[in-house]
Amino acid sequence: TCDTVDQGYQCFSETSHLWGQYAPFFSLANESVISPEVPAGCRVTFAQVLSRHGARYPTDSKGKKYSALIEEIQQNATTFDGKYAFLKTYNYSLGADDLTPFGEQELVNSGIKFYQRYESLTRNIVPFIRSSGSSRVIASGKKFIEGFQSTKLKDPRAQPGQSSPKIDVVISEASSSNNTLDPGTCTVFEDSELADTVEANFTATFVPSIRQRLENDLSGVSLTDTEVTYLMDMCSFDTISTNTVDTKLSPFCDLFTHEEWINYDYLQSLKKYYGHGAGNPLGPTQGVGYANELIARLTHSPVHDDTSSNHTLDSNPTTFPLNSTLYADFSHDNGIISILFALGLYNGTKPLSTTTVENITQTDGFSSAWTVPFASRLY
Repeated sequence: TCDTVDQGYQCFSETSHLWGQYAPFFSLANESVISPEVPAGCRVTFAQVLSRHGARYPTDSKGKKYSALIEEIQQNATTFDGKYAFLKTYNYSLGADDLTPFGEQELVNSGIKFYQRYESLTRNIVPFIRSSGSSRVIASGKKFIEGFQSTKLKDPRAQPGQSSPKIDVVISEASSSNNTLDPGTCTVFEDSELADTVEANFTATFVPSIRQRLENDLSGVSLTDTEVTYLMDMCSFDTISTNTVDTKLSPFCDLFTHEEWINYDYLQSLKKYYGHGAGNPLGPTQGVGYANELIARLTHSPVHDDTSSNHTLDSNPTTFPLNSTLYADFSHDNGIISILFALGLYNGTKPLSTTTVENITQTDGFSSAWTVPFASRLY
């Protein structure tokens, strides 16, 4: 199979690894010069995973736009030739917001992987688990637990009689809630249009030629640049919503060239970098609260700050214990981007070009597909 616990989703990698944050998790072990093995003479005494939820259906608002666009094409196109033939009868029937069955399995695999990676700890310890309050994030945590616990129960060396992990804390995503996993209380940041401007400008560098081709091929159809990117989004969403995700790409994928997917992937990276990373003056600040929680866990000392930390939760040993050595947190892509930058992991990345595609060497390893694909995890 091209989709495994260790390597993640390696199916159709020339296309699927270019879907930005809509890519399924795939391992970067072959890309990294840093070995995941514990160095000789060392042992692991603490482990923490921060994970994005698994593959999901489009959000409700986006799904309505995708559906309306496909309906409009079906009403206005006078020909559906060749690779466009499927559009004539395509019925938009995807769910909204929730995990797909494939996305659920991604998190089961993630739980198995976490258990195996840190088995010197996981055999004897029940992890403390938190989730941001959205239903797909909570469901992801539960599927992770399923994979983790099933692996522990099969391990003859695991300490017997331990309770199964559970989601110990769910942090509200209400706009007034201090939530380090999904910050949303800084209105100046939330209202920023910087990423929208960057997105529009870069879209204008590569999408018009695609739009022209699609309009020529689908006689009678008139598209906006944004609608072209919606059709590109459908390549991922239609693929991950099927039970043939390992064997077949959606026909939407064939409407675009490899070069166009490279541009699309870079567009997603720009949105994350200028929306939630260092390209936005307040981007990394959104991740400071979580960084402080991580320091507190590593040093076994209370959180002392005035950031997005929730002091009601973080000052209570029941909701923020400092004596554990195994933790798992579940969240969304945007919050994780801010956390990565707050931790300084991309301090070497220069501001991303907003006019031409930069490769992974030029971005010093930053890419939305590499950092926050569906079911991504930061150990």
